[in-house]
Amino acid sequence: MDNNPEQNRKNTEQPQIPLEELIRNRRRKLADLREKNINPYPYKFDRTHMIGEARNNYADLSSKETVIRLAGRIMLKRKMGKAIFTDIHDMTGKIQVYVKLDNVGKEIFKLYDKKIDLGDIIGVEGVLFTTKTGEMTVMVAKFEILCKSLHPLPDKHSGLVDKEQRYRRRYVDLIVNPEVRETFIQRGKIIHSIREFLRNRGFLEVETPILQPIYGGAAAKPFKTHHNALDLELFLRIADELYLKRLIVGGFDKVWEFCKDFRNEGMDRLHNPEFSMVELYWAYADYKDIMALFQDMMRKVVFDLHGKYKIEYEGMEIDFEPDFKEISMVDAVKIETGIDFLQLDFDAAGEKAKEFEIDSEELINWGKVVEKFFEEKVEPKLVQPTFIKDFPLDISPLAKVHRENPRLTERFECYIGGLETGNAFSELNDPDDQRARFESQVKAREKGDEEAHQLDEDYVTALMYGMPPTGGLGFGIDRLIMILTNSHSIRDVILFPQMRPEKDE
Repeated sequence: MDNNPEQNRKNTEQPQIPLEELIRNRRRKLADLREKNINPYPYKFDRTHMIGEARNNYADLSSKETVIRLAGRIMLKRKMGKAIFTDIHDMTGKIQVYVKLDNVGKEIFKLYDKKIDLGDIIGVEGVLFTTKTGEMTVMVAKFEILCKSLHPLPDKHSGLVDKEQRYRRRYVDLIVNPEVRETFIQRGKIIHSIREFLRNRGFLEVETPILQPIYGGAAAKPFKTHHNALDLELFLRIADELYLKRLIVGGFDKVWEFCKDFRNEGMDRLHNPEFSMVELYWAYADYKDIMALFQDMMRKVVFDLHGKYKIEYEGMEIDFEPDFKEISMVDAVKIETGIDFLQLDFDAAGEKAKEFEIDSEELINWGKVVEKFFEEKVEPKLVQPTFIKDFPLDISPLAKVHRENPRLTERFECYIGGLETGNAFSELNDPDDQRARFESQVKAREKGDEEAHQLDEDYVTALMYGMPPTGGLGFGIDRLIMILTNSHSIRDVILFPQMRPEKDE
């Protein structure tokens, strides 16, 4: 007797069939179905219920022996003598279906056994019952092939585990990993909750241009394109801000947009070149009003999704119920470093950067130094929802000067779980001040700041017609969904994230 376990394993291990041969086998089955005058790709199937709906109404449906029609993808198939048990899935759940030789007849049973594969999509008709093991099951009277799958699903043991392939082949990821599908169902619920909140607060949803002759509203590099008929260089928007504020000038008091923005930047777990934002503007309000609005919105969204205010993100418990903490950027930096930047000019601030071994090469003004200290020393520690407010004027070209300190502006960002999740201002509405801010940004661009704002003459003209005091807010949907679904990477919450080209093997 051979007592070598490894050799025994090799003797019983089935040889792996090449993918090309598996596809050829499925194509032969496809041809066989057509020879039997069975259309493997019919036009429709009339379902009576989604799977989840049938399961939820099991007691009523089974007691009346109601005939139901369900459809789904085959994810498990096992033959037991004269019976075949199959699990089918739709977006609401899974259910077992029971194909019995005595019920469907020899020919149909053989067809189901030999020509139907994992991954095929089928429709079934029958009644609900419970097996001896307590499994909710459909006793099949009829079945119909709705789509013959030609490419086999990933191996059930190894699965689709390579992250890069999961992102590239999201359709397969969604088939074999139900928890991924659930993340995107939750994404839809989050967006619905935000829309409901803003509608109930009287905000009008609008749409503004994606193609813009002058990009603005954020510090970022744009994507360029060309309009052939006009022979005009255009940019994909980096933000919606300047167009939405034009609408405030035009007389809309509360506007918002669910928008796709595009920034020509690197990719990492927090950044994708194409991303989703919400931007809103509220006439006759300031940044304090926006703080209260954002806090209320976050509480509603969290509770709508989870039924509670405490959630877990990356091993951290985050509580949305207490009032969010408020602290100025310079005070937050002072607590962590002991430096009071309000007492320093640009040169002295630069010396502090060198003392703390912070790269100061691109820190072209006092505000940039403060911001860099904040990013390195404070930001990662902001786990609980926190409003960091009163940003330096140098880095806030669209915000009003702080009413108590001219070196600062009335601006805040909200941090949750160490991530920046929202940016808001008491909006600048003085056209002369706005022009001067734009001109200072142009000078910063000349010094090498590629993300500095451009001078938008039409926007300045709009302000000259008069914009009321306004509070504005922009926040990234994708990062918020990362936090609320406990997802590590932005690519986990974007259905089709941007990927580097695959290299030929």
